[in-house]
Amino acid sequence: MRRLVEKSGDDHAWGVDALIEPRKEIMKTIGLVALAFTALTMLSCGSSAPTSPAAKEEPAAPAVPAKPAIPADIQKPAELALGSETEVLAFGDLSKSGPQQILAINRLKAAPPGVSAEGILLTRAVIVQNEGAAWKQIFLCDEHLKNTKGFLGGTPLAPVNGWRLQYEQHDKGLEMYFTPLTSPKGEGGHVLPVGIRWNPKVKRYQSLDRTFENFLGELPSLETPESQIR
Repeated sequence: MRRLVEKSGDDHAWGVDALIEPRKEIMKTIGLVALAFTALTMLSCGSSAPTSPAAKEEPAAPAVPAKPAIPADIQKPAELALGSETEVLAFGDLSKSGPQQILAINRLKAAPPGVSAEGILLTRAVIVQNEGAAWKQIFLCDEHLKNTKGFLGGTPLAPVNGWRLQYEQHDKGLEMYFTPLTSPKGEGGHVLPVGIRWNPKVKRYQSLDRTFENFLGELPSLETPESQIR
């Protein structure tokens, strides 16, 4: 009987140990998994993905090209014609006739009330031409439009205090369009552009008719020469 009891006790102890050992292995495995998870969590929190340089720095806006400087030998004759507040718009063989020419303006500082400020607004414009050792004025826009022979045909008789200029250069040379900013006195409210281009036959700038194809002659004088500029 005693041997049976001892054997029964041994069997019971062996059964308990058999149950405990797998449980220890399971707990050990769970502990290792938890430790690994904790390590991964700390690693992911402590080190974030590096930010690429492209994400840190926003692309810079493209630089606006600087306006080319006007050479001194071009700026000086333009200022001699119009004064210190002269802006050179174009220079070179503007008429496609050979001599160097300069188109310069006195820009209007402020548009009149009710007049759009878009475009080139000016009070005076000039074209001077190089003739060897000197520059000669061959076209003038002030209150009127004039060349070396007189007032350009088809232009307003009344003085104009300000103009809007559009110009372009093509195979025929420089072409300009002068439009009064306000309707000149006696013009009946009409404000039309005056086209001007180099006439190779007479070798000077002349105004164009309303088709902008045919040249108009000059007027030696105007009927209303009074000035509205004060």
